[in-house]
Amino acid sequence: MSVTCIGIFGVVVLLLMLLFLGMPVGFTMAVVGFGGLCHLISFKASAGMVGAELWNTFSSYGLTMVPLFVFMGQICFYSGLNERLFRATHTLTGHIRGGLAMATIFACAGFAAICGSNTATAATMTSVALPEMRKYRYHPDLSVGAIACGSTLGVVIPPSVVLILIGIYTGESISKLFYGGMPAGLLLAAFFMATIAILCRLNPQWSPLGERRTMREKLAALPGFFETIFLFALVMGGLYAGIFTPTEAGAVGSFLALVISLARRKLSWRAFRAAVVDTLQVSCMVFVIIAGAVMFSRFLALTRIPFDIADWVAALPIPPIAILGVIFLIYVIGGALMDALALLLITIPIFFPVALKLGYDPIWFGVMITIITTLGAVTPPVGASTYVVAGMAQEIGLGGVFRGVLYFLPAYVLCIILLMAVPEIITFLPGLIR
Repeated sequence: MSVTCIGIFGVVVLLLMLLFLGMPVGFTMAVVGFGGLCHLISFKASAGMVGAELWNTFSSYGLTMVPLFVFMGQICFYSGLNERLFRATHTLTGHIRGGLAMATIFACAGFAAICGSNTATAATMTSVALPEMRKYRYHPDLSVGAIACGSTLGVVIPPSVVLILIGIYTGESISKLFYGGMPAGLLLAAFFMATIAILCRLNPQWSPLGERRTMREKLAALPGFFETIFLFALVMGGLYAGIFTPTEAGAVGSFLALVISLARRKLSWRAFRAAVVDTLQVSCMVFVIIAGAVMFSRFLALTRIPFDIADWVAALPIPPIAILGVIFLIYVIGGALMDALALLLITIPIFFPVALKLGYDPIWFGVMITIITTLGAVTPPVGASTYVVAGMAQEIGLGGVFRGVLYFLPAYVLCIILLMAVPEIITFLPGLIR
């Protein structure tokens, strides 16, 4: 069997193990990758190569930013910063038709900017926003659709753990990925809000008008914005100004989130312990996936499949945009079948060289595949965010959540088309960073 056939066989085995055996993705990539290396060279050489690769990866200073940003998000979650953000947004927009659902999207975007987690945002906003929308008799499809889709903004809006891993995995600047993801995430949020406005205009009964708040109440709600804006501005502003590195930004953000929570006396000892435990669990999960991805990517590199595919695709007599469309379609389908982070780490070694060979900007491509795979967080059969929302809204059920999500899918499609047509939306801010 040729080296290329061995590589293709390894990819097929990986997909079969993930889809039909339900094995954790990190362990699956490790088993297939190490097994393939042993077959291509030898056990002793494979063990030495894998040991060196893992040491080089996990001794990287930049990887420490993952638990730091995760910890920042957990502190904000357990201290109730997200609830204050939602209440403030609701106070300002609750009197607009569909305003409560729009407030949910806005709060998701704000919380995502300091959390970076789909599932944490979905759990938080379901517990906070869904009871409010029930009280004001919002249609269940609109309520759960807004929460589930709004939660996916955590992958795109920095500091996103997914963007961090893409930067580490590809060698691209994490700061540039952050600044490319910010306008893209805000654009997607704007499309979500436009979807809500259109749905409420076509179906006024879906969103009864709330009460108009007084100016005093609106002013009293503003501190709920200031905490989030201050935390986000400090982290992103410091990165842009070059005051600190992405890792230092994670440390500063975590420390500031802790100070804000303690100053407001909103973080108990039990909540702090829960934040630490959740941070350890999430970080360990991410590191296991990274370890598996390192082994699998080394196996693919030895088979030369990524480079052969890149050369073959570049020589095809079709426009590069058509090839890019096929790649994006693969990400849409793959995102619906497996975890988005796992999909990215499996496919980046294959498709990233192809994108570079076709002449596409690496920052633009990284942000684009991140947005496209967010569809996987809300589409069956794997949609992680939808399962979180359905689990916390059992009276609506998984089918009801997926039905609500369908109304927001055109927003994803339009956002992706616009970002493809005007790539400067993503590349402008990163282009200003030296």
